[in-house]
Amino acid sequence: MNYDVVIIGSGFGSLTAAALLAKRGLKVGVLEQAKYPGGCSSSFKRKGYWFETGATTLVGLDEHMPLRYLLDEIEVEVPVLKLEPSMQVHLPNGETLTRYGNLEDWIAEAERVFGKDNQRPFWEHCYKISQQVWRTSLQQRSFPFSNIKDMLLSAARARPAQLKLLPGAFRTMEDMLRHYKLLQHKLFVDFVNEQLLITAQNNLEEVNELFGATALCYTLYSNYYVPGGLINLVKPIVSYISEQGSEVLYGHLVQRVSKEKDGYTTTTSKSSFKSRFVISGIPLNNTQKLFEDDKVGKKLQKYVMPSKMLNGAFTMGLVLQGQHAPEILHHQVHVPKGLPIIESKSIFISFSHPEDRQRAPNGEVVASISTHVQHPEQKRIEDKAVIEAAILDALVARGLIRREDIIYNQSATPGAWVFWTGRAYGAVGGYPQYNRVKPWQMKDARLDHSGAYLCGDTVYPGQGIVGVCLSGIVVAGKLVQDHAV
Repeated sequence: MNYDVVIIGSGFGSLTAAALLAKRGLKVGVLEQAKYPGGCSSSFKRKGYWFETGATTLVGLDEHMPLRYLLDEIEVEVPVLKLEPSMQVHLPNGETLTRYGNLEDWIAEAERVFGKDNQRPFWEHCYKISQQVWRTSLQQRSFPFSNIKDMLLSAARARPAQLKLLPGAFRTMEDMLRHYKLLQHKLFVDFVNEQLLITAQNNLEEVNELFGATALCYTLYSNYYVPGGLINLVKPIVSYISEQGSEVLYGHLVQRVSKEKDGYTTTTSKSSFKSRFVISGIPLNNTQKLFEDDKVGKKLQKYVMPSKMLNGAFTMGLVLQGQHAPEILHHQVHVPKGLPIIESKSIFISFSHPEDRQRAPNGEVVASISTHVQHPEQKRIEDKAVIEAAILDALVARGLIRREDIIYNQSATPGAWVFWTGRAYGAVGGYPQYNRVKPWQMKDARLDHSGAYLCGDTVYPGQGIVGVCLSGIVVAGKLVQDHAV
């Protein structure tokens, strides 16, 4: 079967690129190994309940943000419920911190918990940086550069506010806390580190100011819940792709990509597909293994991160009976002594919305739980029950669940992620931010400067649904820019 573009994987970056390219009249074939679309931005059904596959929070629908741009471009609406406030953080000292969406309300809450010293200037600075980063991300879609045309286009689109961001690429969040005299405030440092792990996948010593300020401020933008689960964010985009004459094919595990004179041959577990262009929407580690051309593999090697630099996840899904969902659906719980075996120091739990009867029947609540597993290849989890018990103990202690209400419980290790998704090491959440890797040194969307491209959570910009959506916008733009299609 022939396509103009073959896209490997149906994660949100892939679907974004597919929709934008299909809008231009290109015939796109998206090859997905699973039976559901969306990758880590989707949902799966088990025992009659819908659980989130990976991501549970949704931002990016505000003006100047990638998801808003995508939905406006393809004129698709997604059913969402706005959450305010979106999240609470349960700190090591027993305090509960509410992450209000309004900046003034949030500053007042931060001052209540952490004291008034420099909280206002710190958060005002972070919010200003985050606004500039989001505006710049859609204005500078040729970034990072990998040819002269990228540089010329970026220069033509440059604005004074964008240039003011550059110093932030050289400063870490540790530098920023030191500047505001907050580095000695242990409770605040713990809070910042665990918040950074959610979106930037690393700590304040490694995350630069641009990524860090944006990561810390994601609750200051509109947060949403999708009734029925995030798969209902994905389905309208899949439908749009089909309506344009393109398609998403399921059960196709891609085994290799071969460069031909007139394009590429992509071989799957079921068939072979010829295309003029190919986009990999799977992690860099997996992408490198698909290309028979050694030149592509060698070029990618310097960007690929080993397991010791990555994070996996230990996840749980609960069904609770007789318990109402809390008013605030998303919670991060600090575990200062660390969880057994995996040693992570925070747990993230998201509850289904009380109005959502698609995910669970009346009187029941679905909860999705995740926690980080550093160096997932090294962690050998032979007894899941020990970790499960510690997680449940922490959630019960904070009053978020009652043990007697649990009627169903499932859990998964990084090894299960390898089995389900094929992602190298079971790594999830995108490539962590590292200070030595500056934004312009991150992997560009081009794989071979011919017709092969890359998007997803392990390339620039990556990270979360909104970042992965941006990666799809970037790759579609660069393909069009390179080939005038």
